Amino acid sequence: MPRLVLGSASPRRKELMKQVGFTFEVRPSLYDEVIPEDTHPEDVVQYLAEQKNQAIPSSTNEVVVTADTVVCQGGQVLGKPKSYKDAYSMLKQLSGKRHSVYTGVSIRDFNHWVSFAVCTNVYLLSLSQAKMEWYLGKEESWDKAGSYGIQGAGALLVEKIEGDYNNVVGLPMSRLARELDTFMIKPG
Repeated sequence: MPRLVLGSASPRRKELMKQVGFTFEVRPSLYDEVIPEDTHPEDVVQYLAEQKNQAIPSSTNEVVVTADTVVCQGGQVLGKPKSYKDAYSMLKQLSGKRHSVYTGVSIRDFNHWVSFAVCTNVYLLSLSQAKMEWYLGKEESWDKAGSYGIQGAGALLVEKIEGDYNNVVGLPMSRLARELDTFMIKPG
């Protein structure tokens, strides 16, 4: 059976993989993310996941999984915030509106390569300035696309979702498991 490699330093992705029973090694990609402009978010996340995957050395008996997540609202792709001001601006833009969370996943072994993207729609509550400042004070925003994490205190900002919850966290586990099955990898 091939060894599974998770090409991510994300603690959320590691936790999701462990929760469903995958055994894997963590080998983060050192690819410097540059979001291509004027590209559909689904294509952006697949491209970034593929670039991360290519940047990870592997052996013939390994299957490498990489992922990238972005938030898209009003045609604008939102990545991770660069500052408090940037995070505040993103939350203000998302407040009271629907946005889409796209996660692209890339899986490869020595002979086979699969990439896909999953979209989940998220509706944030209308957020007051005080609520946004409270949330940003929790310091959950800094490594998350769109400046919030649904799995932490950010859950209190969300009205509802349409689609895969785990996709919003950072890895669409149901689809990933189905794809890994074709690589002869199953959770334990």
